[in-house]
Amino acid sequence: MDDYRKECDSIGCLDVPENAYYGVQTLRGRDNFNITGNKADITFIHNIVKIKIACAITNYKAGIMAEDVKNAIVSSCYDILAGKYDAEFITDGVQGGAGTTFNMNVNEVIANVATEKLGGKKGEYLCNPNDHVNMSQSTNDVIPTAIKLTVIELHNKLSVGIDSLLKTLLEKSEEFDSVIKMGRTQLEDAVPIRLGQEFKAYYHGIKRCAENLKAAVEEMKVVNIGGTAIGTSINANKKYLNTITEELSETVGYKVFKAEDLIDSTQNLDGFVKVSGAIKSLAITLSKMCNDLRLMASGPKTGFEEIILPAKQNGSSIMPGKVNPVIPEVVSQVAFLIVGNDVTVTMAAEAGQLELNAFEPVISYKLFESLKCLDGAVKTLNDNCVSGISANTEHCSELLYQSVGVVTALSPILGYKKCAELAKEALSRNISIKDLVLEYNLLEKDVLTELLNPIKLTEPQ
Repeated sequence: MDDYRKECDSIGCLDVPENAYYGVQTLRGRDNFNITGNKADITFIHNIVKIKIACAITNYKAGIMAEDVKNAIVSSCYDILAGKYDAEFITDGVQGGAGTTFNMNVNEVIANVATEKLGGKKGEYLCNPNDHVNMSQSTNDVIPTAIKLTVIELHNKLSVGIDSLLKTLLEKSEEFDSVIKMGRTQLEDAVPIRLGQEFKAYYHGIKRCAENLKAAVEEMKVVNIGGTAIGTSINANKKYLNTITEELSETVGYKVFKAEDLIDSTQNLDGFVKVSGAIKSLAITLSKMCNDLRLMASGPKTGFEEIILPAKQNGSSIMPGKVNPVIPEVVSQVAFLIVGNDVTVTMAAEAGQLELNAFEPVISYKLFESLKCLDGAVKTLNDNCVSGISANTEHCSELLYQSVGVVTALSPILGYKKCAELAKEALSRNISIKDLVLEYNLLEKDVLTELLNPIKLTEPQ
């Protein structure tokens, strides 16, 4: 049977497992918020820990924390960052209290590890979770800062996959440059286009959305650490306030900046809405491309069958030999998930009242989910689909010349009325425009071929 130690807070006393590095406030949070069944994101937890390192060092330099306590806190934090205590972070990813349970779970674990380093036992708190680990801080500046650091870190991972996908799309645009096919508007035959031009358009759309997301994430480097409870910096030493962002920059390895108005930065979460919207835009653009890939690969004998997607798994438990476009399908599902998450982030940011938005936990939960799912979707899209796409060149040409849509390219020479007559006759006789034009000697074959060849508007970049 487990042994317990008794810990008390302002609510009362609870029995905490003797071997646990968390304490009474964490235990209350665990019991109160059994919501998603998923623990707080460990990258997020580790970023809270990085903030605690910077705060301890800054408090020591400000002359308000003893050196032995600072050393114990910093050493404990690096042990946590090494993964030694990940199991001690037991609270749900969605919770009430603006993230106080996140903060106290970290504070208590650090305090107990540090207490042992100082020669004490768990629960004795020779290093106190509130007075020492949380010195000069509040949940209300620690948590939003940690969310921003985590968004930056998860975006860095996503960027690697996006860059690989962009490279592959550019290569495919060059590979398919000579493949001429029928372009479509509203799913109806329109005018000729190069398959390479379609892939170049995918490249540019995704690149633009990725750049917009990068710009939004860059704003995450402006943080409200030092604002404490509501942005007025109550209980924060002046020297600490003036240097905390510099110390945090040293800890995380990139420059972060103190918000111009800490009160504004504490109560308004529009930066998260902007990031979420940019993630959504990128996901939507990726999903639109996947819609196209599924259509162009449809069939394989009764659809467009203009491209061939890599076969990755059996498509049916009942239909032998069926292969489905499973990779584009999962990317679109991720886009649907992200659209829903964006609505949650939007409503949670709007729901803030007065000096604080209490709904940062669900914002963080959904932002992290969106970034991680999109990262996985982009990687599988590149590795398991786009990189292996091949063109059905002969069928593209066959469909092109069977379509009456090519008549548009002849309109400047033959005139709109004559071309409309040709289109009508071609459909009624089930004959191609090309054969009809040659039958009536309206154009030379070389001239006709040149007119149907889409112009290279841009060279591959």
